[in-house]
Amino acid sequence: MNQTKYIFVTGGVTSSLGKGIIGASLAKLLQSRGFSVTIQKFDPYLNIDPGTLNPYEHGECYVTEDGAETDLDLGHYERFLNSPTSQANNITTGRIYNNVITRERKGEYLGKTVQVIPHITDEIKRNFYLLGEDGKFDIVITEIGGCVGDIESLPFIEALRQVRWELGPNNAIVIHLTLIPYLASAGELKTKPTQHSVKTLLEAGVQPDILVCRTEHKLPLDIRKKVAQFCNVHINSVIEAMDAETIYDVPLLMRKEKLDERVLSKLKLTSRQDPDMATWKAFLGKLKNPTDEVTIALVGKYVELKDSYKSIAEAFIHAGAETETKVKLNWIKAEDLLTSEAVEQQLKSAQGILVAPGFGERGIEGKINAVQYARENKIPFFGICLGMQCAVVEFARNILGLKEAASSEMNPETPHPVIALMEDQKLVVNKGGTMRLGAYPCEIKKGTKAFSAYGKTLISERHRHRYEFNNQYLPAFESAGMVPSGINPDTRLVEIVELKNHPYFVGVQFHPELKSTVLSPHPLFVRFIQAILETRRKKEEELFVSTK
Repeated sequence: MNQTKYIFVTGGVTSSLGKGIIGASLAKLLQSRGFSVTIQKFDPYLNIDPGTLNPYEHGECYVTEDGAETDLDLGHYERFLNSPTSQANNITTGRIYNNVITRERKGEYLGKTVQVIPHITDEIKRNFYLLGEDGKFDIVITEIGGCVGDIESLPFIEALRQVRWELGPNNAIVIHLTLIPYLASAGELKTKPTQHSVKTLLEAGVQPDILVCRTEHKLPLDIRKKVAQFCNVHINSVIEAMDAETIYDVPLLMRKEKLDERVLSKLKLTSRQDPDMATWKAFLGKLKNPTDEVTIALVGKYVELKDSYKSIAEAFIHAGAETETKVKLNWIKAEDLLTSEAVEQQLKSAQGILVAPGFGERGIEGKINAVQYARENKIPFFGICLGMQCAVVEFARNILGLKEAASSEMNPETPHPVIALMEDQKLVVNKGGTMRLGAYPCEIKKGTKAFSAYGKTLISERHRHRYEFNNQYLPAFESAGMVPSGINPDTRLVEIVELKNHPYFVGVQFHPELKSTVLSPHPLFVRFIQAILETRRKKEEELFVSTK
């Protein structure tokens, strides 16, 4: 069995340079050459997982098939590689320390003093190696979050130093992502921040093998030579990473810069096949040359930070390319939709309305008003998680006449809890990692809008919620025209609701955006865009007929 090779991606100068995108792009290129590749993310914060973090601070919490609450970068990994990740693909400092302290409490250290070195670094290394132990992957790429020099990152960098020493130079390499800023007043690129970043890494005992330099301008040869000379890397290992039109351009840009070739050379690997990026190029061709355009209102609670809904935005990109349609998203704050005048003003230009997931009472009435506007004006509607629950509450209030209907999450005293806490959640005290998480099956009724999207009766989707449709009210909803088109076969939990007499009105309890990838756009997003196009076409035809 061949030894698994390890690639580590570190970052310097500033955060948000795109380590995740570079890692995912490299993984895609190596995958196209016939290698089995996975990516993992190590985050330096003390939370055990991102599940309890504020979306304003961290962006969305990405959920894997096995129910792990993870960093949003794992979404990039899955979207690029078209393969699932797991709990093992995202490790935080909090989880590392929790594991060590748990073992200490069990007496596994035999009375030894537990220290950062060797106990914390050994646990980090154990997790570095975890995905490569079963021989399933030829290459494991590890992204280390934060910036080199951050206090919280030091144990990871030390563990990385030890790994390189243990494995040898051809089995573990370091790619350092850095910034070469352009000073407009001086009219030149500056290499000093990169030099200092690499110096900081060297002080920790780690020499990068490859430098990927983020820049707004092309790197001339003299700049590359200077960086190579002062940072102890070969000039061919100074890789230019210019700002791209879309993140999906980055694999091809890195291919042009021969990043994958440099990596294979450093790891002493021979390509197993000619790199095949034809499907990727076809996707980009459709993405950049749409034949149509739609405007969709995304109504959410955290719209000020668009990363809070990163997977939804990317799912629209995938579905837009699939339908050769440019999707223009209008980000609308739910709290701004509290009056009928505001709703009309904000949503009148929308050809489709998506009510986004979320938790908590803030903005809930605005979301309900957006649902009502979509239902009454026959505008294609898509509700996800809380968006589906808002659709249920709105229907209960305005169609069933249950004016005080609500979710018991928002109003524990409501006389009509049409959305209620799940039975197995009622005794839960701890908030972290205790929701209904991960993949669950769903049976779809034939002849429904959901079935027309999926084309099959049994599906599996990922969840992240504590509250569910209250089945006590199901007969009343069905008799009034709301169809439970998706049901969990084991728990009878209502997973999908839709309306009969509406162009397209679908709400789902799960998170379909989490399974959308470049190569497999999610059918619900594809069908939503198609429904918008069909609805608009019918309106145009009706208008044409009426004016004849």
